[in-house]
Amino acid sequence: MPAITRRQFQKQLGAAALILGARPRSAWGANTAGIDQALRASLQQHKIPMAVAMACTAGKTTYSGAFGKRDLASSVDVNADSLFGIASMTKPITSVAAMQLVEQGKLKLDEPASTYIKELGSLQVLQGFDSSGKPILKSATKPVTLRTLLTHTSGFCYDTWYGDMLRWEKASGNSFPLGTVAPLTPLMFEPGSRWQYGTSADWSGRLVETVSGLTLEQYFQKNILEPLGMHDTSFLLPAAKFDRLVAVSNRQPNGALKENPRTQPQPPKAFNGGGGLYSTANDYVRFTQMILRRGQGPKNEQILQAKTVDMMATNQIGSISAGKLKTARPEISSDVDFHPGIKDGWGFGFLINSKGYDGGRSAGSLAWAGIWNTYFWIDPHKGMAGVILMQFLPFADKEAVAVLGDFERAVYAAS
Repeated sequence: MPAITRRQFQKQLGAAALILGARPRSAWGANTAGIDQALRASLQQHKIPMAVAMACTAGKTTYSGAFGKRDLASSVDVNADSLFGIASMTKPITSVAAMQLVEQGKLKLDEPASTYIKELGSLQVLQGFDSSGKPILKSATKPVTLRTLLTHTSGFCYDTWYGDMLRWEKASGNSFPLGTVAPLTPLMFEPGSRWQYGTSADWSGRLVETVSGLTLEQYFQKNILEPLGMHDTSFLLPAAKFDRLVAVSNRQPNGALKENPRTQPQPPKAFNGGGGLYSTANDYVRFTQMILRRGQGPKNEQILQAKTVDMMATNQIGSISAGKLKTARPEISSDVDFHPGIKDGWGFGFLINSKGYDGGRSAGSLAWAGIWNTYFWIDPHKGMAGVILMQFLPFADKEAVAVLGDFERAVYAAS
């Protein structure tokens, strides 16, 4: 499949820097009213009561918009510093942490993960079910590695998007509530043979903790979040910040969104590389800018080497298709297909679109999302990125995806 190469990525960033450097300073500001208008109209059309969105280049925020209230019970407006559960938008940060350790020689992409976590050395692969519904398992013939974990080709799967995983849980009497950290389950296929979204990033996070001797919270804060100035991003939400936390809603059978009461989150029993961070649009934009700067922080701190970012931004799964998921639990997620009819790839932590979006991101852009309909993209070719945060289930809700598309096209029209 077509995929951006490392050399192309470097050229695109260089070209983008020249283009952005030549743009009049007032150009973005003159057009942001159009983004505001488009996003406001889209939210109204698709009946989504609240969203915060931002766009940026490598060096500055080019758009910031906030719409709606923190919750129905208050008159508190949301803003760029409102706190959202960003769920699987945690995964790219975990990937950065793992790749930092690869740079340091403390982890290797292709050695068995069981080198560090022994229980990963005796995994079984689901072969199907017998006539009585009992799972048929056999020992895995290939090891799970950091490479397969970072690319979601390990065989670890979420039950939300893999019917046989849900069936195995029911047949075996095991269940893993959303947010369970690194459940030791059978693999649904041999490592490296296909792409399927799952708990791979949980295990990447476990590797980071095991090798570094720090919890993920400690590691993230010290090595990524504090250097990037992401002071509102954490697995912990202190009482002092609770007033900034937005409410979560659920789509009802009649199509309406029903809001859940806001409650003070309890500290997690374990930190999960696959999800669990709270963050703001303001903070996550800083993360996307680091990727646009090929690993540099706002004060020229080297979060990652440029060649590492190039690797992360290069398709790592060959001709395998990524990013398309059939739901097994429609109350949690709709079917996922952000790029209908197109075979996209996966890097180390990011979905990579092989073709450009009509009126939007370029080919070779990086993206992912969180289950409560939080989304981002990073476009190295045009040197820009966008973040939009909503807060409701199901994931990939058609109305939320429509708003994402409207926002993205407005951002590119304004640039």
